[in-house]
Amino acid sequence: MTTLDVHGMTVLEAKTAIERFIASQPASVTEIVIIHGYSHGDALKNMVRDRHTIRSKRIVRKRFTMNQGETIIELK
Repeated sequence: MTTLDVHGMTVLEAKTAIERFIASQPASVTEIVIIHGYSHGDALKNMVRDRHTIRSKRIVRKRFTMNQGETIIELK
C-alpha cells in the first residue's frame, strides 16, 4: 500500500498533490492511503472524502477507517 501525507498543506495544494500522486502511480498500485489528519480542522479530511473533489478516472472508491486522520483510495 502506498502512502501520501498531506499534513500542513492547503486544500488546493493537497488536491493537486493527490491528483498528481495518483497519476504518477503504476497500474499495479491499487490502494493509496492519504494521511490528512483531523485534529487541526476538517478542511483536508472533508476535501479528501468528498466524492467530487479529487479528479481521477482511476478512483474506484474511498474507504474510511477507524483512524479519522486517514482515507484509503482504491484505484483501478
